[in-house]
Amino acid sequence: MATLRRLRETPQHFLSCVMSSFHDPRPRHRHFVETHYYNYKVSFLIPECALLPKELKSLVTELGPYYLVKNLPLHEFITPEFINTFVKKGSCYALTYNTNIDEDNTVALLPNGKLILSLDKDTYEETGLEGHPSKYSGRKSMRFSAAESSLMSYFSNYHIQEHQPRVSGSSLGELPCPVLQSDYIAGLPGVLCGAPELFEWLGAVCSNVDQNNEPHNFISTYCCPQPNTALAKAYLCSITGFLLPEKICLLLERLRHYFDEPKLAPWLTLSVHSFADSPVAWREKEHGFHKGGEHIYNFVIFNNQDYWLQLAVGANDDCFL
Repeated sequence: MATLRRLRETPQHFLSCVMSSFHDPRPRHRHFVETHYYNYKVSFLIPECALLPKELKSLVTELGPYYLVKNLPLHEFITPEFINTFVKKGSCYALTYNTNIDEDNTVALLPNGKLILSLDKDTYEETGLEGHPSKYSGRKSMRFSAAESSLMSYFSNYHIQEHQPRVSGSSLGELPCPVLQSDYIAGLPGVLCGAPELFEWLGAVCSNVDQNNEPHNFISTYCCPQPNTALAKAYLCSITGFLLPEKICLLLERLRHYFDEPKLAPWLTLSVHSFADSPVAWREKEHGFHKGGEHIYNFVIFNNQDYWLQLAVGANDDCFL
């Protein structure tokens, strides 16, 4: 009965929001992005825009390949040749693919060269390693992302495949949109919407949820928060794959410079989703799945170079702004 009650419990989620500026003399945004290592989806929404701008299109289509290596033994990560060829050069990431963090053995190679092992009890005892119990406890394929194309030749004795991130874009029309102002992150009742309302609305837009709240709609009763305005058009772009934080930094910089020339849009957004079953979230903080495994961050970039940074995580995460 206790197990059944836990399954019926609504999972806890946490949303943290901070307000800052790209002109801050001690900016935090780059470090925040660079230490979120394992990203599988990036989406950005540009209001009052019908087509992907040329300067963004060139970057989106060049986010680089990643590699899937099947049945790769763990000892390959600690050979001197691998360490000298990839680890010491930096920016080599690896993550077990198609594993469940709360059930299976999971491995992650961080760009600083640390190897994170999340093991079940039997495997842990067999290895003879020293570690600590997982706070959230309850041989697969490996995904790699590295600047060196020699991964294909290095692992040629294994079944290795090169993949490119998948890009999809859509032009949205007549979209109700919350009214925001950069210096009112909490909103102003009856005047401005705040960061939580924007985050929920953005999730509805990215999920293609109908926001009309019509009586005959049994799928969704969601409607755009008040006050709102109607966008004549908006462009939504999503990229999925094994995405490097360095590439996301470049995309963030390109998006904030979108406002270098006058635009109709007062703001735009950049959302990043991590792999739900990665053993770490930010930096080396342990990540657990619980009932969703989500850890998401979102930038709301305003045309005056202010930004809101939103962080959404589940109960099994140690990461807060």
